[in-house]
Order: sequence, then structure tokens, then C-alpha cells
Amino acid sequence: AVVSTQSTGMVKGDRAEWKAKYFVKMNRLLEEYPRIFIVGADNVRSKQMQQIRVSLRGIAEILMGKNTMMNKAIRTQLSSNPALEKLLPHIKGNVGLVFSKEDPVLVRDKLLENKVAAPARAGAIAPIDVIVEAQNTGMGPEKTSFFQALNISTKIAKGSIEIVSNVHLIHAGDKVGQSEATLLQMLNVQPFH
Repeated sequence: AVVSTQSTGMVKGDRAEWKAKYFVKMNRLLEEYPRIFIVGADNVRSKQMQQIRVSLRGIAEILMGKNTMMNKAIRTQLSSNPALEKLLPHIKGNVGLVFSKEDPVLVRDKLLENKVAAPARAGAIAPIDVIVEAQNTGMGPEKTSFFQALNISTKIAKGSIEIVSNVHLIHAGDKVGQSEATLLQMLNVQPFH
């Protein structure tokens, strides 16, 4: 029997060739466009990214990639454009570069038009504090133990669980736990953007 060692996922061809094409594209964009935005891409799904690319068509180009490759490509351009050095400290985390020749306000507005609420995912780092407000959850009493496990004070009102007071569930910068993500999903709360 013949065993194949090739992966069946998305093929980027030869890695060295792919990296070379990335650097060529990055250098072209750095030379062609006078304005660069750094945008955070945490909690951005691929479908949403595609909608953003479509809405920016003709106005701007987006380039995502590994931070080390972005930094390396920018460093190769420093001799011809020293101002690019100001970008380097900001390329941290899950970010992308938006290149444009248009008015920055127009590009920013187009980007903000595509900003949507996103659910908290287990393992993700919370960009903001998440506070669950006191409310009737509409859930039956059988879910009480779930709230107790998260130290959330509840009472049963009219046959459903009611959260007694506001709860600071997740702090900015903390990792979202499985229980917290599940609770927010059950409450249909999408705290991130």
C-alpha cells in the first residue's frame, strides 16, 4: 500500500515560493500606497473578512500574514521609506494591514461599517470587560447549577432563572473560559466586535 504524506488542506505550494510571493506583494503595496492602517482581526470570521475585502474594492487593499513576515518586509523598505519604522511596534497580535490612496476617514468609515458583534469564544483573550446584567434568563430551574458553578447569584421567578445582580463575568485581557463562553451563548450575548 502506498501512503501519501501530503496534506489535503489548502495548498500553498512550496513554502519558500509562497513566502517570496508574499514579500513581492508586500513590497508592491508599500511602494504603491501612501497610507497604511493597522487593523485588529481578533474575532473576525472569514466570511466577514471577505465582506470587508469586497466593500474596500477600488478603495483599499488588505494584507494579512504572520507578524514576523510583515515586520521583515517592512524592514526591507526602511532605507527607501524611514517613516515605515513607526509601524513596527504596532504589529502585535492578530493584525492586518490596509493600504490605501484614499481619504483615511473614508477608509475608516468603510471598515467600521463592517464591524459586527462577535460571540465570546473559549480560549480567546477578552478585548473588553464583559458584564452580565441582572435579568430574567428565561431558562428553566434545571440550569441553576450552571450559574452556581460560575458564582452567579440567582433566584427562581415565575418558573425561570433570574440573575439577581450585575455580574462582572470576564475582565479585559483575561482568557475566556468554556463556562463563560457557554453562558454568554445561552443568554445570546455577543460582547465582542
